[in-house]
Amino acid sequence: MERKDFLKGLGLVGIGSLAIPIINACSKDDDASETSTDTETATDTGSDSGSSGTCSVTPSETAGPFPTISPSSLVKSNIVMDRTGVGFTINITIKNTKASCAALKGAIVDIWHCDKDGYYSEYGGTGMQSVNYTSVHFLRGRQTTDDNGLVTFTSIFPGWYSGRATHIHVHIYNASGTSLLVTQIAFPEGSGSAVALVNASSSNGYTKGLSGYTYNASDNVFSDGFSNELATVTGSIAEGFVLKHTINVAS
Repeated sequence: MERKDFLKGLGLVGIGSLAIPIINACSKDDDASETSTDTETATDTGSDSGSSGTCSVTPSETAGPFPTISPSSLVKSNIVMDRTGVGFTINITIKNTKASCAALKGAIVDIWHCDKDGYYSEYGGTGMQSVNYTSVHFLRGRQTTDDNGLVTFTSIFPGWYSGRATHIHVHIYNASGTSLLVTQIAFPEGSGSAVALVNASSSNGYTKGLSGYTYNASDNVFSDGFSNELATVTGSIAEGFVLKHTINVAS
């Protein structure tokens, strides 16, 4: 699937059961060995502030050519459906810059990301994505933030495709449904990271490794700076991985 020349925002093995999470991390220097054991733990040290400790709005990014078509019909926290791969929990906190970055309760948060093979649901059968997934809705969901501004999704660790680093798309609305921000979440990279570990886990269906992988510094969305979009990812292949990230909006 070649999408390198498409919009900058384009943007796992079947998880038979979420009780058996599987994740690896990406190595910017060297691809992790495919003999990595399930006991390896990610050493990611990304930021979960969403704004490098300052109360400023998180950068906006394109929704890409694969945004969710009818997000209001996908109100759910478990977005795995029939996809398989390493277990992945996504925790996103929304804060309001107009209230000294206090937690924003009642915000509507949509997320979507590709599967372990780099494919998106709701699209396909075209030059942008050869495999046709137009009739399914995997790895897409909507949740509303709680009193702490938090939403949580159960998913699988995203794969990657040509021209893009591993990422998650996010669209945030206020309680009335007015769009506040479209952004993307970047993943820590390097030896021992979740990206390197997961992509070395061929037994879990991540068969591409990191050969041809585009790192954040060269990614056509993140190459202009991604520190405010970099999440923290912790965990292991055996126990699954957990992403934590804060996004600041002006509401």
